[in-house]
Amino acid sequence: MTPQKYQRYRQILSLLLDKAAVQGYLTLEDVAEASQIMPYETERMSVIMLALRQRGVEVIEVEEEEPSLPFDEGLLTEGEIVDGAGVESSDIVSLYLQEMSLVPLLTPDEEFTLAMRIEKGRAARAELLRGNVRKGSARYRRLEALVQDGLQAREHLIKANTRLVVSVAKRYLGCGIPFLDLIQEGNLGLMRAVEKFDIHRGFRFSTYATWWIRQAITRAIADQGRTIRLPVHMVDRIRQIYRAMHELEQVLGRPPSAEELARELHLDIRKVQWSMKVALLPLSLESPIGDEEDTELGTFIEDEISPSPMQSAYHSMLREKIDEVLATLPPREARVLRLRFGLETGTPYTLEEVGEKFGLTRERIRQIEGKALQRLRHPRRARLLKDYL
Repeated sequence: MTPQKYQRYRQILSLLLDKAAVQGYLTLEDVAEASQIMPYETERMSVIMLALRQRGVEVIEVEEEEPSLPFDEGLLTEGEIVDGAGVESSDIVSLYLQEMSLVPLLTPDEEFTLAMRIEKGRAARAELLRGNVRKGSARYRRLEALVQDGLQAREHLIKANTRLVVSVAKRYLGCGIPFLDLIQEGNLGLMRAVEKFDIHRGFRFSTYATWWIRQAITRAIADQGRTIRLPVHMVDRIRQIYRAMHELEQVLGRPPSAEELARELHLDIRKVQWSMKVALLPLSLESPIGDEEDTELGTFIEDEISPSPMQSAYHSMLREKIDEVLATLPPREARVLRLRFGLETGTPYTLEEVGEKFGLTRERIRQIEGKALQRLRHPRRARLLKDYL
């Protein structure tokens, strides 16, 4: 560990211990926010968790409601999500929850036993792949049996923790992804956690799996939940800000300012302001407006690029007056002015380009232009354009 990483580790641990002294415990959310550890960083996570355990700090899993992601009561109630009871049998979510509830939760001893069976199955598979065991021998059959037993244990461990996926996924309702899709993404994270879990590191599988489930869901939300994709770390920061905003509003009795949020989260105020800005969801210009919903949002937004009707009328009248004035000049002089000032195509021509069209030199074109402009200064012609100057 480099000196910089060690210093960072000490700061994280000190912050967590201070929070544990106030609360009496820590949650997985506390550890995640303080350390910013991602699930794939198993070594860092192990160091932090073991250090906390050695100091007698309890890390618990808490099902908390995310204030920034309101619960969709039209889908399922919170109790129904937990145990799958009281919902219509025709509901796809209900059917999934009912099937999920058939597998009982695991005790720590059962969890340890399954993890050991999975580990033995992996070791047996590795030995078979090395090809050192004669196919058809008694040892080969024993190794095959261990592989199959490990696969069965893996499947059991996954099914027994699918309720954990639902528990985590329901916190992200309202993120723009259907609930079943959130569960599916969480299940992928759960299966990844089973592959990476090491029982010898000293913490329970549910604690470890929660990290992977959260990461899989938040990554899916970042990729699919918004019209404009946000990085995963930005999605996590926005959730932290909205959670802190909800907590401070309960304490202060008013919405907190950006400065108060920055102090609460130990973040730079510019990061807080930027995160709150990018958290805003884009609206379609075709969104209905009003009680009757017969008007679209786009009708209330000024088009700052296209000219207004008044400007269009003004330019049309000016163009007519310019044509009227140029018509009083000799045709060649009028043509030179039209090309030089882009009155025909909107693109001005250089003296050389105009000279090529007329077969004249640059200097001769300059003389013709000067003479034409001098004619336009005559009071009889200038009077026609005076109102537009």
